[in-house]
Amino acid sequence: MPHVRPPAHDLLPAAVPVQFVTEAGAPSTASAHYAAPSTAQLRAAYRHMVVGRRFDEQASTLARQGRLAVYPSSRGQEACQVAGVLVLGPTDWLFPTYRDTVAMVTRGVDPVEALTLLRGDWHCGFDPMAARIAPPCTPLATQLPHATGMADALRRKGTGGVVMAFVGDGGTSEGDFHEALNFAAVFRAPVVFLVQNNRYAISVPLDRQTAAPALAYKGVGYGVRSEQVDGNDAVALVAVLTAAVEHARSGAGPFLVEAHTYRMDGHTNADNPDRYRNQDEVRRWGAADPLRRLESYLRDQGVLTTEDVRAVRAEAEELAADLRARTDDEYPADPLELLDHVYADPTPQLRDQREQLARELKEAEG
Repeated sequence: MPHVRPPAHDLLPAAVPVQFVTEAGAPSTASAHYAAPSTAQLRAAYRHMVVGRRFDEQASTLARQGRLAVYPSSRGQEACQVAGVLVLGPTDWLFPTYRDTVAMVTRGVDPVEALTLLRGDWHCGFDPMAARIAPPCTPLATQLPHATGMADALRRKGTGGVVMAFVGDGGTSEGDFHEALNFAAVFRAPVVFLVQNNRYAISVPLDRQTAAPALAYKGVGYGVRSEQVDGNDAVALVAVLTAAVEHARSGAGPFLVEAHTYRMDGHTNADNPDRYRNQDEVRRWGAADPLRRLESYLRDQGVLTTEDVRAVRAEAEELAADLRARTDDEYPADPLELLDHVYADPTPQLRDQREQLARELKEAEG
């Protein structure tokens, strides 16, 4: 059966990012006719965003204390992290990047396990098959062809499953991004590409990466339905991503969503963002804080009370305390593991390297 090419106007994103709630927490009109999320969905989003931010803050502290090898904070991007997970069903899959530990915790991964890779281990710390989360990917965009392949496998098996693939704005400049979109569109793979456009690829600003009107337009050339959304508006994100997942699950093919957001902290704890951005910019984006915006909106709607806020914050503090306590545990480190899991059957060169390392370690021990 020939592939029916969709009209170009059916693929185009909204001219301005979809928004349900203004920065002040008031209802907005730029919703582009998406269905509003339920109160239960928004209360769940608020809870996970509060817990997620506290988790992120605690992980950043652990990195400064040397108890994590590195930590890439997602502070300011909680709405993207949480909404991208809450719209998934239990049999759907998530393909995260190295910055998406909050999303992994929201999906149900133990917080300590979510940080295992960032402690310097050789594995991701959790069972991907049980969690339906691929190991977090550090190289830019290399997870996207994998996500598309998984989505195509789900389509061929007829499971009705959908894949949510996270990527940053820097990842959209990589060839893997374009290859994944093209493959997904041709084979109608049920995958949603969520671009968290936080304005910087490490230190490279968005205007040095692309001349496109918005990153969402990059999907149109491949025949991928696309949208752009206010990435600090959790209400809009849940609405748009719900529609995107439904689109993919229905057999209509992939969907690309660009979420306009901001990385409030550095690229990692080893980065000094003051070298490439100014504090006026940070303060402007701080005024658009996604957590404060959602809390203000829900309070005004009468569906979030002071007691609710207090209870969620207490839950977040409990998680942080548990994370501190369990990260204090002695963490075994065996340098020989560097060479143990490269190949199922080690090559002669790897065996030689392992023997040499073992000798050097023994000599160092005296």
